[in-house]
Amino acid sequence: MLPLDKPPEHVCLLRLSAIGDTCNVVPVLRTLQRAWPTTRFTWIIGRIEARLMSLIPEVEFITVDKRDGLAGLRALRRTLGGRRFDVLLHLQSSLRASAVAAVIPARIKLGFDRERSREMQWLFTNARIATGGREHVLDGFRGFTRALGVPDFELRWDLPLPESALAYARALIPEERGDGRPGTLVISACSSHAARNWLPERYAAVASHAVRHHGLRVILAGGPAPIERAMADAIVRACPEPIRDQVGKDTLPELLALLARARVLLAPDTGPAHMATMVGTQVIGLYAATNPARSGPYLSREWCIDAYARAAQKFADSTPDRLSWTRKLEMPGVMTLIETDEVCAKLDALLAAAC
Repeated sequence: MLPLDKPPEHVCLLRLSAIGDTCNVVPVLRTLQRAWPTTRFTWIIGRIEARLMSLIPEVEFITVDKRDGLAGLRALRRTLGGRRFDVLLHLQSSLRASAVAAVIPARIKLGFDRERSREMQWLFTNARIATGGREHVLDGFRGFTRALGVPDFELRWDLPLPESALAYARALIPEERGDGRPGTLVISACSSHAARNWLPERYAAVASHAVRHHGLRVILAGGPAPIERAMADAIVRACPEPIRDQVGKDTLPELLALLARARVLLAPDTGPAHMATMVGTQVIGLYAATNPARSGPYLSREWCIDAYARAAQKFADSTPDRLSWTRKLEMPGVMTLIETDEVCAKLDALLAAAC
């Protein structure tokens, strides 16, 4: 069955959410597009994630909204009526995604190895990638291209941005990144998981340090959710320096364009950290509740604040190597283990390295 002896005619990718994980899937798609230029690709994806990923040309996107439940599955079945894919890449190990996989007609349904096939994903596939170790999420996705007989992985994103998004970013950051001027620090302060979020007064202290010591412009970015609005308001109140508050004011393509012009992003374990990676912007990631070795920004792991070992000791009386690779430590107070001074020091080192 695998590896394939010739390029397939039509491949379906299934990864519904979240933004960060879909960002990590893009190199899989780009690798297969390069290896199989005549193959047609369909991506079944979440509604929010499609707002960004649908920028990729020559790919059909079909959205599934988890709020639609069984009605959504029936609608998907109707949409796919009469089709049969050569290969389905089942890239999401969750029962919800597997329910979607069950209605996708495909000759080969490729999923994770048994160890990583959580929530019984293996029941919905007929082929598996090779067993992997304790590796980054993106490296885990590379196993899919290897299983298909495409070993040369291409770490490439290059989403083409619309002019409206580029104009939005230029208005906020007029200079090009790397033109010699101090540049911009973007802060995307919130994850959808509240326990992964840092303290607003500490974000404010780092923002003040960025302005006073490095002459950086500081922009707050984020979505319209109440938790993000409250965080932004608290940061602005606590910061004595001027901050541009853009929270809730942009689209995902506009945010990606903004990150492409920024000098650096400061963020916890959240989607924009991986969006910044897509456009080559360094990320200072704040990690205590989750392990950056597994889910950190792929090209900026050296710049992450890694307090996961401290969290493992305090909240699980353990060490990262003894915990499950997917273990999250999303306990109240876990992010207080990250100190303001170490984040400022990391920003200093990153800017010095870029000079």
